[in-house]
Amino acid sequence: MALLEAEHLTKIYDTSDAFGRQAENGLRAVDDVSFTIAAGETLGLVGESGCGKSTLGRLLLRLIEPTSGAVRFDGIDVTALGARALRETRREMQIIFQDPFGSLDPRLSVEDIVTEPLAIHDDLGKPILRQHAAELMRAVGLEVTALARYPHEFSGGQRQRIGIARALALRPRFIVADEAVSSLDVSVAAQIVNLLKQLQKDFGLTYLFISHSMPVVRYLSTRIAVMRQGKIVEIGTTEQITTAPQHEYTKELLRAVEE
Repeated sequence: MALLEAEHLTKIYDTSDAFGRQAENGLRAVDDVSFTIAAGETLGLVGESGCGKSTLGRLLLRLIEPTSGAVRFDGIDVTALGARALRETRREMQIIFQDPFGSLDPRLSVEDIVTEPLAIHDDLGKPILRQHAAELMRAVGLEVTALARYPHEFSGGQRQRIGIARALALRPRFIVADEAVSSLDVSVAAQIVNLLKQLQKDFGLTYLFISHSMPVVRYLSTRIAVMRQGKIVEIGTTEQITTAPQHEYTKELLRAVEE
């Protein structure tokens, strides 16, 4: 059974010319996209920059509102939820952002950053929050002593581990990893990808892994969806997409890796 379903999902941004006149059709950032993600799998979403991947990821979590279409999580229509119900559903759906520094509040300690979701959603005392924070640090491969420090004291890879710990705080079932390793150098990126793979086993996670890198997507994903100009042009198992692609754009992406 599908954990998440996107059905005819569309996002159109209003655009205007230099005189403030609205364009007739607007910018179709996501254009009639439908797919499912099964519990426990990783769907890799690959495509060039600007094709709508990040917009799609945010639509799934309803961080931005769709123009039309629906998102169902565990059978619940997320796009129809009111504020209170959406807040409860958000416990199950989290995001890891691309920029490991910009996504962390520099004024907060690591402990406050990691426990912030718990403080918002649950009425827990400071000792319990600290205990949870220590467990999350160990899960992402950081020392517990890191909790007292601030984001600027860490490397890019360490900051991304902190961002991952924050995403795990509410024990979600589904995580959107939005270009989570694209700003890191190759060796650090490989460590983070392996961490995500291990956390998937440890926490029973389901991923939408967004990337412009076909090799990274191929390594991590169960299935791959190829996106171009707001549309999913091809979707299939990792083996199907990487060994027998059907769409010319997918073939171009694979040829670019070989060159």
